[in-house]
Formats: sequence, C-alpha cells, structure tokens
Amino acid sequence: REQGYERTTLDAVARRAGMTSGAIYGNFKNREDLFMALAEVHWAPIKPVIRAGSSFAEKMRALSEATVAAIPERRDAAYGRLTGMAHALTHDQIRARVQEVTAQNFAAGSSWLRAVADDGGLPMPADILVCVIHALTEGLLFQRFLTPELVPDEAFHAAFAALAGSPPGE
Repeated sequence: REQGYERTTLDAVARRAGMTSGAIYGNFKNREDLFMALAEVHWAPIKPVIRAGSSFAEKMRALSEATVAAIPERRDAAYGRLTGMAHALTHDQIRARVQEVTAQNFAAGSSWLRAVADDGGLPMPADILVCVIHALTEGLLFQRFLTPELVPDEAFHAAFAALAGSPPGE
C-alpha cells in the first residue's frame, strides 16, 4: 500500500515537472537520495536577515520574523515533511541520513550562534540552544498549521524573545 501511494505521488510529481518517474529516479542513487533532495529544497534552514551590531534579542526577533515569513511556503511543504519524517522513523537507512544532515545543520547553527552572540551571552551552550531553536521552530510551525487561530505571530515572537531573555516586542 505504501509503495502504491509513493508511486502515485511520484507520478504526479513527474507529470508536473514534465518528466517520467523513471527520469526522476534516474537522477538519484536511490529513493532515500530523492527524499533528502526534496527535504533540502522544500524545508531548507530558515535564514534571518541580521542587522550588523544588533543585540542577541534583536537577532532572536529577526529569527522569529523569518520563521513567520516562512509559514506560507512551509505550510505547502508540511505534508511532505511529515510524510518524510514518518518514513524515516521506520527506515534505519533514511533515519541515519536525516541524523547526519541534522547534525551538520546543528553544527553550522551552533557556530553561527557563537559568532553572533553578544560577548558569549547565550542563555545556554550553543549546541543545546540550536537544538532548542530547531524544536521550538518545528513545534510552533506544525501547531500553527493545525490550529492557526491558536498560534498567532505573537506566539512566535514571544517564544524567541523568551530565549533571548527579553520581553516580547523588545
């Protein structure tokens, strides 16, 4: 049943791209490579625009604003993201690939946090903070998709302000 669903989905993707499903698979070593490529394109890291000399609180505000701005695009990709995550839970090879990519993203995020922090003024170690930011972002996004009336933009801003140790809107 899962295979039939994937086949139908891949056929639809191929039609939209003006290709055959074989041509799509021909560009990837295996199905896992295809899934990872789709994830990289449709769920790329959120990159805020950071003003030079801004405080850590301002940087967190920029991150919350970038996350809110990504909502429409992420909503369109949410089903695929959740489907890919469910697939990874039951397939060790893809879960290992997800862990590898996530570890690379976390390392880059940790380096960025250490570089932009005000005199090392992070509320927790950078490697933990990047994990918290990731979980916070994903959780807020998916809750927003499910119950948009319960998760306004202000919830995003307040959550990131709390990480920065400042009142919302500051």
